[in-house]
Formats: sequence, structure tokens, C-alpha cells
Amino acid sequence: MDTSGGSVPPPAGRERLAAELRRQRDLAGVSGRELAQRIGISQSKVSRIESGVVVPSLPEVTAWGEELGVPVETQERLTALTEAAYDEVHPWRAALQRRGNLQDTVQDLESTATRIRTFQPALVPGLLQTAEYARRVIGMFHRQYSEADPAAEVAGRLHRQLALYETKRHFDFLVTETALRWRPGPVALQAAQLDRIASVGTLDNVTIGFIPLDVEATALTTHNFVIYEGDDGAADATVSVETIHADMTVDTEEHVALYRSRWEQLSATALFGDEAQEFLRGVVADLRTRSTS
Repeated sequence: MDTSGGSVPPPAGRERLAAELRRQRDLAGVSGRELAQRIGISQSKVSRIESGVVVPSLPEVTAWGEELGVPVETQERLTALTEAAYDEVHPWRAALQRRGNLQDTVQDLESTATRIRTFQPALVPGLLQTAEYARRVIGMFHRQYSEADPAAEVAGRLHRQLALYETKRHFDFLVTETALRWRPGPVALQAAQLDRIASVGTLDNVTIGFIPLDVEATALTTHNFVIYEGDDGAADATVSVETIHADMTVDTEEHVALYRSRWEQLSATALFGDEAQEFLRGVVADLRTRSTS
């Protein structure tokens, strides 16, 4: 879908790498499950690599080629594609031109994860948003990056929320008080949004923690991030980071460890359970009081 009126940009480096890795596996007649066992990664990671969601490490690409018996020149091409993929970022405007609906990209990551940990310092996380809150947030985004109708993005975001009711998957959220109080619409909209958070928080497979403004900080709340864990837990984790101009996917062990450490630091300052619910009720009460004063 070309949302800018110009030509659709060429596939990103990770997409070219994904297509080539998938092609080589198909040519060798090896299943994703069998290849995963051979190179010592999970089948879900093979799926994420071949969909372009995750960039494999260079040792993984080398093992991929060796197990499939690819020629030397093919292995060299795979290595070059891998190195190029690690050096690129994914600007929002180009991503919209290539895929049209960014929710599909996020769902690719979510669909193969068994545990998702979301930290959001600025606004309510997408999986917790009401339809109207999502419409306004996505509308702000599209006004900056695209003239396309954001309705499909809203529908895609709401569809993603069905995963919250899959009891075998786990969702953890850390949300700052600032994010709870950031208001993209009238008080009634925000009150409904906070009610939605309280309701989702009662699900057995969902944990929501709130970080109050008056708590002593032990870590920087620089930007949002989402940690996706697969079948092998921390050993099979990917991190998604959104910036103003682009998004990034982090999957090297060293960098993922940094985000996991930051998650633990932030969790130590958060309220959970009954304390969290009481805190949320206080934010709602304050919101309504301020609107009538």
C-alpha cells in the first residue's frame, strides 16, 4: 500500500534476508521444526526469522547455511545480508508504504511469544487501549506520517487484544502515572480507558503494575519497550523499541539483557495487585475532581 503517492520502497534488509533464508530452507526440503532442532533454536524463532520480525545472529545464519549445505557464495551472501540488516533502522513512513498496516508487524511478534512484557512511560499500551483512545492516538500518528485512513490500524489494534484472553500466554505491563494521566480526549474518554485497564487487570494471565510519580526513582524511564519471550523464555527473547522516527528490534543477547535488567529495576518501584487497583481508583477520582473544579 503506497500511502505517500510515490513508489513503494524496496524491501528492508531484514526482509531480504528473511526471504533468502526461507528460500534456502525450502530448496533443501527441510522443515522449520527440523532446522530449529539442528541449529539449536526454537521453532518459533525460525518462524520469526523467516517472517522478517527477528534478525538472526551471524552464528545462527552460519549454522543455518551449514545445516542446509548451501554453497560458499550463498553463505557469503547470507552473511552480507545479515550484517546489513543489523545496521538499519525502520522509519515509520517507509514501513507504512511497505505494509500499510503496522499492526500486522506487531502481531507477527506477538503471535509467537508466550510472554510479553510491556513498559510504557508515555501513554496507555496498545493492548490495553479502548477503541476511542486507540482511534485518537493512531490518528495523531497518521497525521504526522501518512494521509491514509487509520481505521484499519484501529481495527488491527483491537484485534490484537484478543490474545489477552489466551490463558496459556502471559502479559505483564508496567505503566507510569504520567502515562495514565496523559489524555488524548475528554475526561469521559480517559475515565473509560482507566476502567478498561482495571478490568483487564483482573485476568489471571495479566499483571499490571503502576509506577507513581512520587516514588523514588531507581532507573530512567527513557522510552517504551516490549520484551517478547518465546518457548525458551529469556534465551529466546526479542525487544521492540519505538522512537519518534522509526522502530527497532533488538535481539542480541547482550542488548536484550540490558532491557531485562531495566524491567527488573522499574518493577521494583511499581505497585501491583490491590495496591495497584487502589492507586488507579485514586487517579480516576482525581481526574474527575479536576474536571469539575
